[in-house]
Amino acid sequence: MPFRVLYAVSDFFYVVLYHILGYRKEVVYNNLRNSFPNKTEQEIKDIRKRYYKYLCDLFLETFKTLTINKQNMQKHCYFNAEAKALFDKLAAENKSIILVMGHLGNWEWAGNTFSLQLKQQLYVIYHPITNKYFDWLMYKMRTRFGTKLIAMKDTFREMLENKNELNATAFIADQTPAPDTAYWTKFMHQDTPIFRGTELIARKINYPVVYATVKRVKRGEYEMHAKLLVETPKATAEGEISELHTRQLERDIIAQPEVWLWSHRRWKHTKPATA
Repeated sequence: MPFRVLYAVSDFFYVVLYHILGYRKEVVYNNLRNSFPNKTEQEIKDIRKRYYKYLCDLFLETFKTLTINKQNMQKHCYFNAEAKALFDKLAAENKSIILVMGHLGNWEWAGNTFSLQLKQQLYVIYHPITNKYFDWLMYKMRTRFGTKLIAMKDTFREMLENKNELNATAFIADQTPAPDTAYWTKFMHQDTPIFRGTELIARKINYPVVYATVKRVKRGEYEMHAKLLVETPKATAEGEISELHTRQLERDIIAQPEVWLWSHRRWKHTKPATA
């Protein structure tokens, strides 16, 4: 499907999803309202509409991964010069890294471009999908250009097994962990649980931690940025790495709010009294 047709279909899906089905409209509204208390009602509703238009684009762009060629993939999603230089520098120093990012921009395309352009072997931590067909389909899309996947329960074991290889292990940092074992912080004006695993693994294995973000330049075009957060994780205090990547993600969401995953029930848990 050519991109012009793909986005015409996306426009149709937007009408169905937003105006007819109203998919999770209240969830999105409440998430936005709580995250941006100083914005007007009209501003919140405008962001919500732009978000649904983007969500439909994201869905179809993700499935476009099944057929897009390498040249077009890198045309539609690419690194800025500083990010490419950072990853090349770490590779030249033979340093494997921990990569943290959020559900911001087209993170699926970002993984494909990473595998096509960088020297590090990319591993992505994922939750296997219960439906076997869709799990196979997502696996095929994510690994088509050389990315490898690690089931979350096997993360630390497989990272140790791969320690002699130059690689990057990507953690999506804005998923929702169990509240009793999470690190709690303020994120987008709300008490928010953060997975401790990313920080714990970083401090144990002592790989540099790099934060990456995907900015939407225009429809169907994304630019990846990256920043070295921590060079020596074992020297950090408890909670330091979690705070660093959370604050960075928060700034990026505020800068381009319509491309974050607002329909996710990010704040479904209440902070325990002991946290």
